[in-house]
Amino acid sequence: MLECMTTRDPQTAGLARLAGLIADETRAACLLALLDGRAWTASELARHAGVAASTLSEHLGKLVAGGLLTEERQGRHRYVRLADSRIAQLVEDLAGQAAPDGDARPRPRSLRESSAGSAMARGRTCYDHLAGRLGIAVTDALTLRGLLRQDTGFALTDAGVRWFATTGISLDRKGRRPLVRACLDWTERRPHLAGVAGAALCRHAMDAGWCVRIGSERAVKVTASGERALRDLLGIEADALR
Repeated sequence: MLECMTTRDPQTAGLARLAGLIADETRAACLLALLDGRAWTASELARHAGVAASTLSEHLGKLVAGGLLTEERQGRHRYVRLADSRIAQLVEDLAGQAAPDGDARPRPRSLRESSAGSAMARGRTCYDHLAGRLGIAVTDALTLRGLLRQDTGFALTDAGVRWFATTGISLDRKGRRPLVRACLDWTERRPHLAGVAGAALCRHAMDAGWCVRIGSERAVKVTASGERALRDLLGIEADALR
């Protein structure tokens, strides 16, 4: 009698472990919170996720061991952040695919929750680049001016590379991270600019005071100087940013 034998793909177990790490609401809440690009303490994440510190510590241990988070300690405090931009891209892409459409989105339970949701939809950071209506407005303006191409995937044009240089935004192209890539915006349901260029533009906007963080989430607000800069540099009207 012939014995049936199967050969298991070595990636199968790894994929199953990764999916298992993310397939928990508490851990998913932590990963989404850390998309703001900052390091959080365990106690901050516990409050955000609505669980006890001891419970959260167990979840963080699994995420660190699985390579999704890195940790560092300063005195009594334990800080964690997303391991790198590849992990952020994975979380962003999954969040974009999982975001409900239209009427399927849960209704806000309070005025505060409604205001926070509106602020996030208006403008936020998506790990290290701009998202929401702000991110889409910037992406569309770059495309309209011939600085970014979207017809065959995202790509900076030669004029786009020069624009970043003349604007004083340095593009670090030494690593393996793509210069530009499309990231699906979970509120706008359209792609916004990510990659090296998206991160550099976001960092410049924050350092130059064009945008400031508001609240405890990832929401950002365009300042008056930011409105002027984006109008002068990209032709974006202030109404599109409010």
